[in-house]
Amino acid sequence: MEIAIFVVVIAVIFISRSVKVVPQQNSWVVERLGKYNTSLTPGLNFLVPFVDKVAYKHSLKEIPLDVPSQVCITRDNTQLQVDGILYFQVTDPMRASYGSSNYIMAVTQLAQTSLRSVIGKLELDKTFEERDIINAQVVQAIDEAALNWGVKVLRYEIKDLTPPKEILHAMQAQITAEREKRALIAASEGRRQEQINIATGEREAFIARSEGEKQAVINKAQGEAQSITAVADATAGAIERIAAAIRQPGGAEAVQLKVAERAVDAYSRVASDATSTLIVPSNMTEVSALISSAMKMVQAQKSA
Repeated sequence: MEIAIFVVVIAVIFISRSVKVVPQQNSWVVERLGKYNTSLTPGLNFLVPFVDKVAYKHSLKEIPLDVPSQVCITRDNTQLQVDGILYFQVTDPMRASYGSSNYIMAVTQLAQTSLRSVIGKLELDKTFEERDIINAQVVQAIDEAALNWGVKVLRYEIKDLTPPKEILHAMQAQITAEREKRALIAASEGRRQEQINIATGEREAFIARSEGEKQAVINKAQGEAQSITAVADATAGAIERIAAAIRQPGGAEAVQLKVAERAVDAYSRVASDATSTLIVPSNMTEVSALISSAMKMVQAQKSA
């Protein structure tokens, strides 16, 4: 009975040492008699009992590593408190096992020294503007050394950049002054544009008024010309009708009678005015002579 139990125990130990099940996204390093033999892949694996042993277990997942906060000095001798996070992944389990005694600590220390070196080449303002460049340079510096440790550095991100309080106050004052400057520039540009708009409006209004006055003068001149033309046409028509009437039988006698009536009417108006002095010709035949002269002119025009 005791022998059977002993055999069972031996069998269990034998199976536990010879059969290994590796989880997904993991890799186990196997040593044979103290020397690296192979790396087990996920799934069922078999070992030689008491000869092979699992020396290291590595996760192949992406690992986030918080890099401790540190003080960095910029190119213009300003201190910065920098806090970041590093993302890396084990790509070679064998090198990760034998390349460094502690690859996590090695990567962390290298990230800190690389960050101090990169920030030391930049001025304070550039450190805030060029975070992407800083992250890329840190990754490049770490990745070159981490290849010997079987580790691939994927990315580095700066979580926080904290300058001293005095620098923060100075930066805040600079930002305030810059904003006030922009506000003054915007106000002056607004006033300038307002003056330009007013001047443009006045110029356009003056042009519009002058165009209106010009058109009014043109319209008035055209109206006066048309009025004069109409009066002249009417006068010419009246003269033509009078001339035609004179040419008719009895026209000359009618004109003579009309002239005599005009003369008598003129004498009567002058005589009725109390302020006027009437001089009557001594010879009334002068009146008939005047009428005769008018009739001769009419006869001349008629014969022409």
